[in-house]
Amino acid sequence: MVKDPALRQLGEQIATARDAGHSVQIRGGGTRMFYGEPVTSDAPLSVLDMSGWRGIVDYEPSELVLTARAGTPLDEIENLLACHGQMLAFEPPRFGAADTLGGCVATGLSGPRRMAVGGVADFVLGTRLLNAAGEVLRFGGTVMKNVAGYDVSRLLVGSLGVLGVLAEVSLKIMPVPRCEATRMFPLDEAAALQQCLAWRSLPLPISATAWMPEAQGTRGCLWVRLSGSESAVRQGLDRIGGESAAEHDAVAFWSSLRDQTHVFFRQRPLWRIVLPPRAPTLDLGSSLHEWGGSLRWLAGPQDAATLRADVRAIGGSACLYRRDETMARVATFHPMPPALLRIQQRLKQQFDPTGVFNPHRLTQAF
Repeated sequence: MVKDPALRQLGEQIATARDAGHSVQIRGGGTRMFYGEPVTSDAPLSVLDMSGWRGIVDYEPSELVLTARAGTPLDEIENLLACHGQMLAFEPPRFGAADTLGGCVATGLSGPRRMAVGGVADFVLGTRLLNAAGEVLRFGGTVMKNVAGYDVSRLLVGSLGVLGVLAEVSLKIMPVPRCEATRMFPLDEAAALQQCLAWRSLPLPISATAWMPEAQGTRGCLWVRLSGSESAVRQGLDRIGGESAAEHDAVAFWSSLRDQTHVFFRQRPLWRIVLPPRAPTLDLGSSLHEWGGSLRWLAGPQDAATLRADVRAIGGSACLYRRDETMARVATFHPMPPALLRIQQRLKQQFDPTGVFNPHRLTQAF
């Protein structure tokens, strides 16, 4: 039995909608609704508002673990962590004051530091999930070594709510680096990719890279951030060289990438392309690189089928991250191989057999 009255009420809303033959659209702060497919259903849609289900459940700085309800604003969590010199190391993008922890986990998006520390899934230790019967399921725990059974908590990362309603999340936390510094390098796209590839084989404390073109021409600038102890950062800077960026300029730049407020992200349509580290330049238009070249943002009109075929040929995937009217009928996510789609369909069947939650949000297949 669910003890908390507010959580029990949410469960009752879900069960009532299911019994009435309704579909349930899960909504937190609403800041990430642009990502993924629109929720569509032949059945009536009931909106489940999770924004009121908020608050820090447990936080012990010395244990480096925080547990919070899904509707808790990211700002509230990060402000608390900052008071203790800690952070969400995967640097989730923040799309406004209404951004919530549940939306962060459901979308699975990570920021510039992902190349060094891992993504959202690498920091999720445990979850509580509301199923279609309004029951609470618990997965994982609040310790870093938890190997009992399947790691369902990480499976929920990036699932866009199609498997159930995230009610609570336990996250691994990390200390803020003692020292950070940023260097800049005037390089064209190909040279920047080669330089990032060369650095991968060296013991450097690189925590973020980003390359973008100049307003005119083929030249651009590669930004590199180093993080760690003062001695490690100093030695790394001596090894890579480059031009020093002023601290306030560097902080503003990396924040604009993390939160996608940089002017580049205003362009439409906008593609998010993930590639192997050794992938060559795409030469398809206005682009911005992160994660040593593994994440590439591509702006401007593209033939979706051709782009995805070319990207697939070099081992990558292309997501239509932000669309415009010319891309209204293009699927958001790169088509899944048949075997992977069957696995996804089986998971959906196991977690949500009646197809109540966020229909078609992840794929038109369910």
